[in-house]
This record gives sequence, structure tokens and C-alpha cells, in this order.
Amino acid sequence: MYNHIYGLSLTGMRFLTVYGPWGRPDMADFFFTKDILKRKPIPIFESGNHWTIARDFTYIDGVVKGCLGALDTTEKSTGSGGKKKRGCPLLKVKAKRRVMKLPRNGDVPFTHANISLAQREFGYKPMTDLQTGLKKFLRWYEKYYGSGKKSDH
Repeated sequence: MYNHIYGLSLTGMRFLTVYGPWGRPDMADFFFTKDILKRKPIPIFESGNHWTIARDFTYIDGVVKGCLGALDTTEKSTGSGGKKKRGCPLLKVKAKRRVMKLPRNGDVPFTHANISLAQREFGYKPMTDLQTGLKKFLRWYEKYYGSGKKSDH
């Protein structure tokens, strides 16, 4: 509507579960790491029919590259998951799991991003798979917060 009325060329972007260094501490990568290091069980949610919950994740570097790619595409207005079998090697602690029902607060059992438009229009291509991104996050977490033994973060 703004494009049509005011002649502004706009690009809207929706990021799915961004994770990595300096991320939100209320996201799974943060609270799983914190609880694992404290040897607390981590919550594993399942839907009412015992299905596993799944999410798409985007490593922060991919978000930055996607934003930068989108900056150069503005044109003149036209007017119109796998199962983990062992503990995280970087934490050196095996996660304790606590399976729980998915809260009925509007959360959905699955998210899946269709990135075809971003690939075509911005040249976006995710470069960091989930395992590599989590390793990077854990290295940063331990460097920034330590091993979790000294402080309650």
C-alpha cells in the first residue's frame, strides 16, 4: 500500500528462528545450553498426537547476508530435524530430556521457510547448516559466559 500511495519501494523480510552469537536469551539455543551445563533437563515439546515439533533455523550470518542482498535489489516504485544420539561434544555434558505437551498458546508443530523468492530476488543462499551454526554458537557461548560452573547466567 505504501508503495502504491507514496511511491516507496519496500522489502519486507520474515526471519525464522534466528540463532547464534548475541542472540535472544529466550531462544532454545540459549536455554538448552544453560540447562545442559547446569545438568538440568531440557524441555522437548511434542504435539497432542505425540508428533515431534520441528522448526526451521536461520544462523545470524545468513540473516545479515540476506539483508545485505535485499539492500541492492530495491527498484523504482511501480505503483502496484534428525535425532541426536550423544551429548554435545563442545559442552562435554549429555542433555537430560523432559518430554512435554506443546502449549496450546497458538504455537504450531512445524515451521518451514520457502526461501525461493529470496534466492531468486536477492541471491540469498544459506551458508551455515544447523550443526555448524550450533557449534559456532556454543564456542561463542563458552567464551562469553564460560562453562556455566561459576555464574548463574
